[in-house]
Amino acid sequence: MGIAGLLAIGFTAAFGTAMTAAPSAAQAAATLPPVSELMADRVMGDPKAPVTILDYSSMTCPHCAHFHTDILPKIKEAYIDTGKVKLIFRDFPFDQAALSASMLAHCAPAERYYPLTDVLFKSQATWSRASDPAKALGQYGKLAGMSQETIDACLANKELADAILNSRLTGQNQYKVEATPTFILNDGKARIEGAQSFEEFSKAIDKLLK
Repeated sequence: MGIAGLLAIGFTAAFGTAMTAAPSAAQAAATLPPVSELMADRVMGDPKAPVTILDYSSMTCPHCAHFHTDILPKIKEAYIDTGKVKLIFRDFPFDQAALSASMLAHCAPAERYYPLTDVLFKSQATWSRASDPAKALGQYGKLAGMSQETIDACLANKELADAILNSRLTGQNQYKVEATPTFILNDGKARIEGAQSFEEFSKAIDKLLK
């Protein structure tokens, strides 16, 4: 099976359904949202959950991929799906490939943001090591329902790139984030850095829930 087939299987698993056809070029050009909308927080979980986790990660960071692949599903089952925690992903790109991946995710439909992010982390070793990462990323964008025209416009959008880099700068200035992954819980009441176990997250979350 070719890479396109494997990606399709991954997306079907992530989204729970097969992808619909990408919009036409004219539709894509007409419906691309403004950057302010693309950069709006994508909240995983109940927006009113008592514990908020800000997840500062780089899309090319192996430890970040480990968190999203192995740890986050456990947090989601125990805390997010039960209404105790909400997670908000904050981009902290360390290289151009990571920036491009972040841009692509922001250009996807809002309901596909986290499924796309999940697939990108799971396949990080494939697209991040490609001779042309941007081209490799385009395959994932298409399977998320984006047209080639939308993908090209997205990855060439300097305003979006600047907004993502400014978001990273905010993380550095406001929360002193220097490495990824870094997790800020409830505006700094707790902080977790690096590759940590589910148990470490559980201890920090349970303390905030008391």
